[in-house]
Amino acid sequence: MRGAGVARGLRGPRHPGHTMPVGDLGALSLPVGDDGVVIGDDAEGRPLMVGFHRSTPYDVLLIGGLWTAQVVALRAAGTGARVAVETGRAGVWSGLAQAAGAGLDCVTLHDVGRVPPMGATVGSPVVVVRDCGMRPPRGRVVSSPWQSVLTLLPYLSPVAPRLLRDSTLVGVQRVSPQEAEQIGRILGLSRAESDALPTLADGVTLWCSGSERNWVMTSGTDAETGLLGPARRMD
Repeated sequence: MRGAGVARGLRGPRHPGHTMPVGDLGALSLPVGDDGVVIGDDAEGRPLMVGFHRSTPYDVLLIGGLWTAQVVALRAAGTGARVAVETGRAGVWSGLAQAAGAGLDCVTLHDVGRVPPMGATVGSPVVVVRDCGMRPPRGRVVSSPWQSVLTLLPYLSPVAPRLLRDSTLVGVQRVSPQEAEQIGRILGLSRAESDALPTLADGVTLWCSGSERNWVMTSGTDAETGLLGPARRMD
């Protein structure tokens, strides 16, 4: 796998370092790593994170299933972000919105084209999830400092090539051989990577950022599985 030797290739925002006396190092018990949303484990079983909260615009494209997008949305809300879901199928998101945040409006649902200005700041970051079908219209609300946008496409469509080229991070789940070939050309995947895409198991995603590639298995926690069911590619 290309990029398999890269630890934590999808990096989140960096913060100033902290110092402490050498004699106190033994008291540390928590792992120190990148900030962000844990999207799953890589091929070596290490957790991989995506830093959605950035001072620069950040666009993510997921060609895959609703389940994975919903897990990412839940985990983003768990990091303190406000999540705005733009969707034409509010019914499949309503349970998640009600369960997230113990009744707080940390996940809000909006009709397609009706997401209001969210007022994202460093202290109140926003993740906009666009679940607008095969041909999502250009959104009124776009990525900006402290406001990332994740667009979900169930399969390739006429708008997919533009989104593939414009997104900083692209995730691809199981697709047809014809779709895999087209995606491979646009993203510059190796033949082995393209050939693997039609065979991926539910919950597995190839995440691409520039020249980096990471195969990631997303497994739901007990709470996520209870709310969303098991991992699946098809909705």
